[in-house]
Amino acid sequence: MFDVIVVGLGVTGSAIVREAARRGMHVAGLDLYTPPHAFGSSHGESRIIREAYFEHPAYVPLVRRAYEGWRELEAATGTRLLLGTGGLMIGRPDSDLVAGARSSADQHGLHYEMLTAAEVEDRFPALRPERDMAAVWEPRAGILLPEACIAAMLAQARSHGADLRFEEPIEAWRPAGGGVRVQTGQAEYRARQLVIAAGAWVGSLLPDLQTRLRVERQVLYWFDCTGNARAFAPDHCPIHLWQYDGRRFFYGFPDLGHGVKVAFHHDGATTTAGAVQRDVAPGEVADIRSAMRRFVPDADGPLRRAVVCLYTNTLDQHFLIDRHPAHRQVLVASACSGHGFKFGPAIGEVVADLIEDRPQQFDITLFRWR
Repeated sequence: MFDVIVVGLGVTGSAIVREAARRGMHVAGLDLYTPPHAFGSSHGESRIIREAYFEHPAYVPLVRRAYEGWRELEAATGTRLLLGTGGLMIGRPDSDLVAGARSSADQHGLHYEMLTAAEVEDRFPALRPERDMAAVWEPRAGILLPEACIAAMLAQARSHGADLRFEEPIEAWRPAGGGVRVQTGQAEYRARQLVIAAGAWVGSLLPDLQTRLRVERQVLYWFDCTGNARAFAPDHCPIHLWQYDGRRFFYGFPDLGHGVKVAFHHDGATTTAGAVQRDVAPGEVADIRSAMRRFVPDADGPLRRAVVCLYTNTLDQHFLIDRHPAHRQVLVASACSGHGFKFGPAIGEVVADLIEDRPQQFDITLFRWR
């Protein structure tokens, strides 16, 4: 009998098993693969962390705690997980991205600068905003190293006594006497509570959520520079997010040694974890190049590689972190709608507080089951 079983060990699940184990719970973590792996949503060499949160100001206290949590995890494991580069949110001044980031920063007293397009290009030669664009410069933004983050979380969880089981697919779960039973291909487990943090697999484990979630295929690309490679070094190029042509979003990173990484944010095809197309078509590469030639033209060199990842989106693009309305011993900690990685340590604490019925440190009203 476990106190809690966590299904799915991406960033959210690994953070939850670590925090639960640190609090002395008897916790098991189960994953279909061996994490960190490249089949879900928690991979790709680099992830953005930022505070001036255009999606909603309510995320800011949570991401502030996440910054502290990542630094604590670095200290505990002796592993570099977070690289500070600063960050730019670039678009028309009235765009959701720029206006939203500015609103969150003002509401929470974050330090930032407003830059014109000319000032962005002068300060960061790799980037070429259009003349009618402006930018929010956030000096504390940066990069998380996702595979290292998950490995560190799981190592810490194991050191605190968590029982981690990999390559063990879940066949079924059911309520049992106020707790749960979880059936895998190898065994049946019992627990007082169950946390489902399975990302793109959540719908198969919670069929009543299938109409409320959309799994979206996203492609990450790495390109060689065509010139001015120094401009893409981490000490010269920040992370950068762009909103353009209405509601299109594009983002990129400095070169961490494997090429310049770029991707679109949303607008991907609807899919499932089992049926997703992992191959990347030439037309998709041509589409990303069209954005690169506008905004980061010196990165429009040979394609090094392209990798598919999955967003699991709610209807309102916020997170879903709550108890199941019909089975209070079951919690869901997915989906994160394509912007959740950075919050890992803070979400671990939020869910551990839910498990223990403690008062919440943060306002998580946005993340309720609706």
